[in-house]
Amino acid sequence: MASSLQDRVTLNNGTKMPWFGLGVFKVEEGPELVEAVKTAIKHGYRSIDTAAIYGNEEGVGQGIREGMKEAGITREELFVTSKVWNSDLGSEAAIEAYELSLKKLGLEYLDLYLIHWPVEGKYKDAWRGLEKLYQDGKVKAIGVSNFQVHHLKDLLKDAQVKPVVNQVELHPRLTQEEVRAYCKEQGIQVEAWSPLMQGQLLDHPVLAEIASKHNKTIAQVILRWDLQHEVITIPKSVKEQRITGNAQVFDFQLTEDEMVKIDELNQNKRVGPDPDHIDF
Repeated sequence: MASSLQDRVTLNNGTKMPWFGLGVFKVEEGPELVEAVKTAIKHGYRSIDTAAIYGNEEGVGQGIREGMKEAGITREELFVTSKVWNSDLGSEAAIEAYELSLKKLGLEYLDLYLIHWPVEGKYKDAWRGLEKLYQDGKVKAIGVSNFQVHHLKDLLKDAQVKPVVNQVELHPRLTQEEVRAYCKEQGIQVEAWSPLMQGQLLDHPVLAEIASKHNKTIAQVILRWDLQHEVITIPKSVKEQRITGNAQVFDFQLTEDEMVKIDELNQNKRVGPDPDHIDF
């Protein structure tokens, strides 16, 4: 179990990934983004998650470079993730997309590269491209995002390299039990995007009651719930207070009863698209 912001989980290829990181979905290019990344690094975050489609890789890269310099840390101490978008899901196209992401980020390699969505008839080709990047030593680890169990089974039929991570929408209204169980069985690490359900759970009475018992915020309770379920989590924020607050989840423990109460909030309700119906 993670006991600090720097604690890492060993993925199935031996790469070590922080349990906790900063997400930058919907954060536009500009000074606010650069500052958010620098602030996160300054306060001990070592994992940054972006994607080609976010259109902010240049700012993220700038934040990483400035943040590393100010914190006096090396590139090896950071874990950087990006994702290949749906329009680049071919074996060659995925490799080109990776090179472009690197160029925008101003980095020599990524720690983790993911297929962003399981577009029917395309993700297997893209996976071959990612496997080549991995086998050529250009990326430390490869994985997927938004894959349901049937997508994973289909991918694993032909995969030479098993995904290390499946990053999915996961929060108390969408607990993803089936995906979590299958990934555990396969040794694939689950990672949560939108862990706070884009703010929709921040006044829920059950969560409020648990939070007050621990003298914590609802956000902290949800992020702690992720960690106790052995799920990597990457809450998004640009405000320093929020960035530091989100990370204050290593000094308390939810009881089994509280974990169950939170699990029971599940409604299989998404705030993002349904991976089985992708038309973008």
